Amino acid sequence: FFFFFFFFFAPKTPKPLKCGLYWVGRVKALMISHHKKSEDMVSLEAMGAGHFLFASESVGEGHPDKLCDQLSDAVLDAYLSQDPQSKVVCDITAKGNLIMAFGEIKSKANVSIEQVIRQTIRDIGYNSKEKGLDWEKCSVIVNVDIQRLKPDADHEEEKHSATQGIVFGYATDEWDKESLFPLTHYLATQLCLRLTELRRSKELIWLRPDCKTQVAIEYSKNNNVIKPLRVFNVLVSTQHEKFVGQEDIKKTVIERVIKKVIPAELLDDKTVYYVNPSGSFNTGGPTADAGLTGRKIVVDSYGGWAPHGGSAYSGKDPGKVSRCAAYYCRYVAKSLVAAGLCHRVKMQAVYVPGSERPKSIFVDSFGTAKEGLSDHKLLQIVLKNFDFRISSMIEELNLRRPIYKLSLIHICRCRRYAVCRSRWSPYH
Repeated sequence: FFFFFFFFFAPKTPKPLKCGLYWVGRVKALMISHHKKSEDMVSLEAMGAGHFLFASESVGEGHPDKLCDQLSDAVLDAYLSQDPQSKVVCDITAKGNLIMAFGEIKSKANVSIEQVIRQTIRDIGYNSKEKGLDWEKCSVIVNVDIQRLKPDADHEEEKHSATQGIVFGYATDEWDKESLFPLTHYLATQLCLRLTELRRSKELIWLRPDCKTQVAIEYSKNNNVIKPLRVFNVLVSTQHEKFVGQEDIKKTVIERVIKKVIPAELLDDKTVYYVNPSGSFNTGGPTADAGLTGRKIVVDSYGGWAPHGGSAYSGKDPGKVSRCAAYYCRYVAKSLVAAGLCHRVKMQAVYVPGSERPKSIFVDSFGTAKEGLSDHKLLQIVLKNFDFRISSMIEELNLRRPIYKLSLIHICRCRRYAVCRSRWSPYH
């Protein structure tokens, strides 16, 4: 006690002890820091048994990676609108005021890729270098191998997988009986959508295109069934004009974005709000960070609730298994939950080059299968009622439409086609 009293309160410290005093001060600072950290974790430590936290994130249409996803799918849609049988693989990278497109395309369509790219950037809202990108003045490099087919040429029928692929599907009834989508990711995407709506309608003139959100929810788990209880914390980082202050941004985002999206019963006095915690966010898009197609695959799927096969969806025609089979697995998973066979389910399908059907299918209901059913029985139901051939999946979900750019914005791509078949019975 005397040792610490002397070093902390003595008015004068002898030179030989300066080094010792320095390290004692460091220890004291670490003790204070640890104490503050403990205070921040009080609500986490106070959670009851059987409760857990899970968080998901999403990004807005102006995020550099999501910008590239939309550019890739805008090119795909342009080709599909003229030739539904087009074979397309188009990736985009962006940095500063430079956009580069590369890939391979085989189609009867005649498309100006540069024009599609510029129009899409304009639609997103990037009209100046100060914001992050200028649709008129940016440099666009197109390095795509294009094989133009004659108008009377026939496309080869999509029968076999050209590449290997592992895809996953997921569905849960944790909070509703329609979307059957994880609540954390649903709310995160809806926050981005709300920001976009307020910007496009000019209700908030200081909003800019780039944004990112994150929602953490406290769940209960009882007999393997999970239920959301409350929102633990919310993060919103949004690009903005220079004339608006951070206090005004925080107040407006909480009242007009967060509280308009998240149901009031999920918010309480312990919910923590983080709005632009890093401070000013004036420059966004590819000027702030490089963008690349396919780098937001978790945002594009289930927000971390299910694995991902690793292959991007964007810029690929529906003949690629990494796209059509991913949609189909979501479709199958949603059908199982919608039919009341389980509360949540994850499934996997695996394809190899040259295969017509998947070489393996895996179903996991997390122990929530209806009484009398097991994961093995659910798998038998899937094999009996669903056709995983590429041509069948494309036809059943009507995937050769120019719909992919829209499917990227603020909702999971796989949700768009996940409608349970009205005539389907799990036992027929």
